[in-house]
Amino acid sequence: MKTLGYYNGKYGELENMSVPMNDRVCWFGDGVYDAGPCRNYKIFAIDEHVDRFFNSAGLIRIQVPCTKAELKALLRDLVNKMDTGDLFIYFQVTRGTAVRTHEFPENVPANLWVMLKPMGTPDLYKKIRLLTQEDTRFLHCNIKTLNLLPSVMAAQKAKEAGCQEAVFHRGGRVTECAHSNCHILKDGILYTAPADNLILPGIARAHLIRVCKKLEIPVSETPYTLKEMMDADEVLVTSSTKLCVAASEIDGTPVGGRAPETLKNILDAVMDEYMEETKA
Repeated sequence: MKTLGYYNGKYGELENMSVPMNDRVCWFGDGVYDAGPCRNYKIFAIDEHVDRFFNSAGLIRIQVPCTKAELKALLRDLVNKMDTGDLFIYFQVTRGTAVRTHEFPENVPANLWVMLKPMGTPDLYKKIRLLTQEDTRFLHCNIKTLNLLPSVMAAQKAKEAGCQEAVFHRGGRVTECAHSNCHILKDGILYTAPADNLILPGIARAHLIRVCKKLEIPVSETPYTLKEMMDADEVLVTSSTKLCVAASEIDGTPVGGRAPETLKNILDAVMDEYMEETKA
C-alpha cells in the first residue's frame, strides 16, 4: 500500500477511509496522539512514543482500547503492509463515538486511529529559519492533545514569513515551537526548557539530551529567554520527524554559527543513533 489509514480494526488507503461524524474528535478534538519516523520497516523509538501516548491519554482520562504491547504489534503489522519502509507514522485515540455533549459519554469505547505515509530520512544538516510568537496556548502543553489550532496558526504565520518553524514564548521565557522543541548552546552547555506543563516533553528532545551527555556536553534543563536565544552560540530545534536541526536566523536576524564543531558532533551523533536503530 502507498498510504494506510486504520480505524478500529478497518484499514485501507487513506483516500478510501472515513470516520463517524459523531466521533468526539469532530466536535471537541477530544483525544491525544503521537507520531514518529520509520526507516527500513523499523519504527524509531517506538517504546518511548507508545509510553508518551498512554501517558497523554491517562492525563485526560481516556482508556486506550489495547495494551502497549498490542499497540506496538499493530503498528509493526501495519508498517509491513506498506510498499516502502521509510514512513511517517501517526496514531491517535479519541474518547469514542456518541451524540454531542460536553460531558464524557458513559460506557463508550475509545476509537483508535493510525495513519501511515511515505517520508524520507531527515536532513539534519540543512539549517532553518525561525519566527517568534507569543505563546497564547492553554496551560497543559505537556499533553499531546488534538487541539492544535494555536500551533496551526503559528505554523502558517511562519510559512508566510518564509520560515520553517515558529518559536513560542511567554513574556520573555522561551517555551517550545509550534510542533517542535527548541534548545540553545552557549559556552559549551546545552540549555533546554524544563519538562513542565508549558512544553511537550519531546522524544527527540530526550534523545538530544542523551546524546549530549554521551559527548560530555553539560545539559541544563532550565528556562531561558528570547534574548539568551538570540545571543546563543547555536539554536537547535528537535522533533520526531526532523530529529535535530539548527537555525540560521530568528525574526530575520542571523543567529548561531559560533560553535560549528560542537554542532556537527551533536548532529552526527543524533544521525548515527537514528541510522543504527533503523538499519536493515
